[in-house]
Amino acid sequence: MSHTSSFTGPKRTRIAPSPTGIAHVGTAWMSMFDLALARQSGGQFLIRIEDTDRTRFVEDAEAKIYEAFEWLGIEYDEGGQKGGPYAPYKQSERLDVYQKYAQELIAQGDAYYCFCSAERLTQMRNDQQKAGLLPKYDRLCCGLSSDDVQQKLKANEPHVIRLKVPDVGVISWEDLIRGHVEFESSAVDDQVLMKSDGFPTYHLAVVVDDHLMKITHLLRGEEWISSTPKHILLYRALGWEMPFLAHMPLIRNADKSKLSKRKNDVSILSYRDRGYLPEALLNFIALLGWSHPEGKEIFSLSEFLDVMSLDRIQKTGPVFDTKKLDWMNGIYIRNLSVEDLKHRLEPFLPSDFPRERLDHILPLILERLVTLKDVEGLTSFFFRPITVDRDELLKKSSLEEVESQLKVTREVLTPEASWQSHEALEESIRQLQEKNNWKKSQYFMMLRIAVTGQQATPPLFETMRVIGREEVLKRLTIHFH
Repeated sequence: MSHTSSFTGPKRTRIAPSPTGIAHVGTAWMSMFDLALARQSGGQFLIRIEDTDRTRFVEDAEAKIYEAFEWLGIEYDEGGQKGGPYAPYKQSERLDVYQKYAQELIAQGDAYYCFCSAERLTQMRNDQQKAGLLPKYDRLCCGLSSDDVQQKLKANEPHVIRLKVPDVGVISWEDLIRGHVEFESSAVDDQVLMKSDGFPTYHLAVVVDDHLMKITHLLRGEEWISSTPKHILLYRALGWEMPFLAHMPLIRNADKSKLSKRKNDVSILSYRDRGYLPEALLNFIALLGWSHPEGKEIFSLSEFLDVMSLDRIQKTGPVFDTKKLDWMNGIYIRNLSVEDLKHRLEPFLPSDFPRERLDHILPLILERLVTLKDVEGLTSFFFRPITVDRDELLKKSSLEEVESQLKVTREVLTPEASWQSHEALEESIRQLQEKNNWKKSQYFMMLRIAVTGQQATPPLFETMRVIGREEVLKRLTIHFH
């Protein structure tokens, strides 16, 4: 199988996250490409939970994965709460299936029992490294007679089952992203297929499940390239047809290191909780290592699903640039209808936010919203007591002048007439500034700080009008002593 174009039927794809904590942003990224291949061909996209690594299993992690998919709006056809024709879609519920195929491989001579202790394997690896050899299993147990094996099994000796890799030959495939890839068989280790706890390793489980679930196209990270020869050998040994393989580049940080839990916030739900829109996050991750055929930066998930093609995926690791995500999120926020934006802001509005004034406040901060969570910081001075920094207030002037400016401004703003509109307010204040020949930059900055406690705010006169006459007059009464 060389190119996806030679495959004309409906494609079946899958994502297979492990429940080891968070729902990773890389999972969402890969899923978008899987989903596109399935949708473009009238096929199916499924989610399978790979929970055979019990040492890293986290209790509620599976629920988080499905919650993340729901929030993002990535729809799947089989798996999870939906079930499907190849259920169960969770590896820990399929153990008897893997056991059956492991036994078949042993019977054929393509796998064997290994009784080596962890201590012996560690010592063996250390010795190999010291001698400058590639660390791999030395096949001590491959030479055991069937009688020896039966005796050890009867005595319940702890054991694993290993793949028997041919000594010579080349294992190769045509990768949909990387082209021709090959490995010398002699460099491939006799991989453990079944662990001593009765659980399969990733390698056996993934091959068995992808075959039984009729997966036609397999997208996965480039870190799995070195494992692929083992998978190819398993497909051959079991007499199954290989799916098409595409190894995606690894997402990287700006310093080119791998995007990881330890260094980054890679949790999908954390982006939700920090006020990013799902549409913006999907648009941003779609452009990681892939480019729109028309060079577009902003496009919807449905457009991506229509125009995605694997030949536009780059081989080098794309950089996860949060500045670009912030820019994109701001654009998506400003493209929402007012009603939709208000609905999405609701979870981020603090309990003391004056909701009856939201319609007046929102237009003033809209241009400055980067995430929904910014709403509190951008609006708190409208409804909470402010702190005024005396040094900032007196920055370009003397105490006497500022006291005088505040007093005269209060007098001018006391009549109700000045508050009929923000234009009326602006006219009163600008006339006052000109009449007194106060320096524009000093006076307006001083006024802004006195009224809001901040140097950067939405337009001053609209802001003052929303804060209201009574509160503004109170704030202009600043006691220095």
